[in-house]
Amino acid sequence: MHKDLLRLARGERAVRGHLALCLAAAVLAGLLVLAQAELLAGVLSGRFATSALGLLALVVAVRAALGLLQGVAAGRTVAGVKTALRHRLLGRLRDMGPARLAAHRSGELVTLTGRGLDALDPYLSGYLPAVAVAGVVPVAVLVRLFAADLTSALIVLVTVPLIPIFGALVGMHTKAVTERQWRALARLGGHFLDVVRGLPTLRAFGRARYQAEVIARVADAHRAATMRTLRVAFLSSLVLELAASLSLALVAVPVGLRLLSGSLDLSAALLVLLLAPEAYLPLRVMGNKFHAAMEGVAAADEAFAVLDERADPPAEERAEQRPAAGAGSGNGATIGTATGAGLATSAGSGNGASSGNGATIGTATGAGAMDRVRAENGADGAYGGAAPEIRLENVTVRYPGREDAALEDVSLVIAPGERVALVGESGAGKSTLLHLLLGFVEPASGRVLVDGVELHGLREPRAGEPVELAENGNRAEPAGLPGLMGLDAWRARLAFVPQRPHLFAASVADNIRLGAPGATDAEVRAAARAAHADEFVSALPEGYGTVLGERGANLSAGQRQRVALARAFCRPSAGLLLLDEPTARLDGRSEAAVVAATRELAEGRTAVIVAHRPAMIDIADRVIRIADGRVVAAAPAGEAR
Repeated sequence: MHKDLLRLARGERAVRGHLALCLAAAVLAGLLVLAQAELLAGVLSGRFATSALGLLALVVAVRAALGLLQGVAAGRTVAGVKTALRHRLLGRLRDMGPARLAAHRSGELVTLTGRGLDALDPYLSGYLPAVAVAGVVPVAVLVRLFAADLTSALIVLVTVPLIPIFGALVGMHTKAVTERQWRALARLGGHFLDVVRGLPTLRAFGRARYQAEVIARVADAHRAATMRTLRVAFLSSLVLELAASLSLALVAVPVGLRLLSGSLDLSAALLVLLLAPEAYLPLRVMGNKFHAAMEGVAAADEAFAVLDERADPPAEERAEQRPAAGAGSGNGATIGTATGAGLATSAGSGNGASSGNGATIGTATGAGAMDRVRAENGADGAYGGAAPEIRLENVTVRYPGREDAALEDVSLVIAPGERVALVGESGAGKSTLLHLLLGFVEPASGRVLVDGVELHGLREPRAGEPVELAENGNRAEPAGLPGLMGLDAWRARLAFVPQRPHLFAASVADNIRLGAPGATDAEVRAAARAAHADEFVSALPEGYGTVLGERGANLSAGQRQRVALARAFCRPSAGLLLLDEPTARLDGRSEAAVVAATRELAEGRTAVIVAHRPAMIDIADRVIRIADGRVVAAAPAGEAR
């Protein structure tokens, strides 16, 4: 019995009801065999009149109806459990973030969530009902046999345990063989997807034929593992059938001899011969269903291993590591805001913040693209996503499996409405800082505050820790935690433009409204115009209704980047903008369009931009240089250049 699956089934109200109905129907149908045998033995021996055949037919019909009911309830149980498990698994993959997700091959995860969880059907619809029947029906049959014939009942009592004993001996080997088969299948799916994605590169380097040979070898390994599993399953069936047949012979031969000698009446003999096989049958069925369900069990083990995967210290330990609010950094300074490109303070903004050198920086506003988008979207100036202040206090980030810290003892203050450029060599920790603000990684020590409120939820739940889900499937926001902000509430306040935006195989409009599912067509077009994307989108065959290829294959790199910017424009209430080298790998014309759109997008927002190119750095008010995971310099944008 898979405890995690049963716990999941009990936790889902609808699934719990269907599972209970399925098991009850299976057990009741199994118990009706007693009445069926009693009636048939009575009619054949003359103890009952032939009119009892009508009652016998009714029992058979009821058993058939219960079998149909069991099948329907089992189907709904399977659908409910797989839906719930996929929902949790995909939610967990979403919450893991890029760092932990990179430890899993995407092809293996696709195989797990698809074919792997589909293999749960035999376990939920076959094995669980068989276990319930095997736990009840043999006991009931034995009780009736003791009442009918003590000698036969004792023989059955002694021989029945042989079935589960032999089944367990074979089953211990079956689990290991099935796990190897599942690993071979996951490896095949993962490698095949990697090869398909990298096929152009493989062909360019003349390695496509070699990889085809590798896939053939992996497929052959999976075939061999499958054949080993089938051999074990057939061996198990042979052992169980042989044990049951010999046990029945031990019952039937003495019954026949005693019937000939006259020491046993015909009615009792017929009843024993009809009921004895029913004592062994549920155990044999359970053994056969066990082998059919083992692939699903292996997939479930893998799925729950992903759900339970944790690599973070206890909350108490992190609380001890956190400094008091306002404490300086370990390297002797807290980086404040610079005023090199002094932002204009809007009248009545009320959003000022003290900078590191005593100056005051307000929130920049203007009649730019964001104002036009807000106006067209019907949002007023006091929108819910006011530009926040970001404060990092002695933050250290370590990735699982790495000794060196990606960020070490970083303290940083970004004022409301300030635009900050992060520069440094590749691997210095710039993208890690963005992932920290996105909640993709958790600080090993230190804390992140937004407008003085600590972000709560950067630590994912540990194994065994209850997780409450909201109606939309996301983790529910914490209640009763003053001074803390949940990840879902925080992410609703920001817009993110990655270096390599992912476009889905959906329409252009649906890709733009990804972060705002309720956006109207007019709002989508306004966002596209602000991102300088309307011209090329309108030229597509079906305009905004054009379905893009996978990963936006039918768009250029610059066009994909502008669609990603349009997504950010489509969230006018977001007060924080995070950009990760949005102009990387773009030509001059595309870069100019993206820079112009980014400049307008950053109006009135706090912006953190990872940049290498001067055009993107020009947008910033302050440049912060990061090296080896530490902030080594900060200066106004003009002085940094």
